[in-house]
Amino acid sequence: MSEKHLSSQFDSELNNVSTRVMELGGLVESQIRQAIHALSNFNLEAVDQVEALEARVNAMEVEIDHELASIIARRQPTARDLRLLMAVSKATANLERMGDEASRMARMVKSITQRGGVPRALPTMDLRVAADLASGQLRKALDAFARLDTKAAVDILKEDNLIDQEFDGFVRKLITYMMEDPRTISTSLDLLFLAKAIERIGDHSKNMAELVIYLVKGLDVRHTSLEQIESSVLR
Repeated sequence: MSEKHLSSQFDSELNNVSTRVMELGGLVESQIRQAIHALSNFNLEAVDQVEALEARVNAMEVEIDHELASIIARRQPTARDLRLLMAVSKATANLERMGDEASRMARMVKSITQRGGVPRALPTMDLRVAADLASGQLRKALDAFARLDTKAAVDILKEDNLIDQEFDGFVRKLITYMMEDPRTISTSLDLLFLAKAIERIGDHSKNMAELVIYLVKGLDVRHTSLEQIESSVLR
C-alpha cells in the first residue's frame, strides 16, 4: 500500500500494519456473519460466537493502535506515509465500531429469543436483506482499502443509500405494526435497535470508502455531496 523507502524496515512496518487492518476486517466480517446467522435463525450459539469474536476484535484494535504509535514516534512520517497511518488508525476505529454493532445485534437477538421469539406478523426478512447489504458493503470497503481503488470507493458511497432506504422502510413498517397491535411493542423496539445497528455498519463502511479517497487523493470528502466527490475523484 505504500511507496518504497530507503529503509526496508520502514516499508516492512507500513506493510505489516496495513496487513493487520485487513486481518481485523476479516474478524469483523466473521462477527457480522455470525450476527446475521443469529438473526436469521434466532440461534443463541451464534450469539455466543459474536461475543467471543468481539473480545478478539477489541484486543486487535489495541495492538494496532500501539503499533501505529510506535511507528509515528520512531519514524516521524510525513506526506503520504502520514496519510497512510492516519487512514489505518481511522479504519481500525471504524472496524471496531462495526464489531460493536454486530455485538448489539447479537444482544437484541438474545433478548428477543428469551422473550419468546418474534410474532409472525413482524417483518424480520427485511432485516436480513439489510444485513446482507451491510455485510456486502464491508467486504467491498475492505477490498477498496486493500487495492486503494478510488472508483470502488465512490461506488460504495453511491450504494450506501440502499441500506438507508431499507432502514427507513423497515421503521415505517414497525410503526404500523405497533399501532395495530401494542403487544408487539417490546419486540418491535428490539428489532428497531437491530435495524439501527445494521444501518450503522453501512455508515462505517462508507467512512472507510472515504478514507480510501483521502489516502489516494489527499482529499477529505466527509460532508461532501456525491456529485462533488465524483467530479473531484473520477475526473
